[in-house]
Amino acid sequence: MQHDIPDDVNGDVLRRLVADGDNLSAPRTLDFQIIFPDEKSATRFAEVVSSKFDRVKIKLFEEGTPGFAWDVAGSRMMLPDHKEITEVEMFLEDAAAPFGGEKDGWGCFAVED
Repeated sequence: MQHDIPDDVNGDVLRRLVADGDNLSAPRTLDFQIIFPDEKSATRFAEVVSSKFDRVKIKLFEEGTPGFAWDVAGSRMMLPDHKEITEVEMFLEDAAAPFGGEKDGWGCFAVED
């Protein structure tokens, strides 16, 4: 299966999945990470975006980006499609900004052909 994937960070991840034999036409759960400096900001953000995801988890993590001790993971069943992933990340970036949050990438498990 041939994929026309843009040359950017999300495209790099998708190309690695394809190179590893992933079937990008199979839906799966994608986890989007957003990091925050404090629990209050993370919790308020999670409340704002919870309707857009199947599951939202907040956790404290010991080792991460300095100044950002809280992680919010939004999980959504979807195709690993570059355009859709980029749109979700842009939404999260805009939604996180008022709470001092920053996007921290996304991930998923591979689905082989």
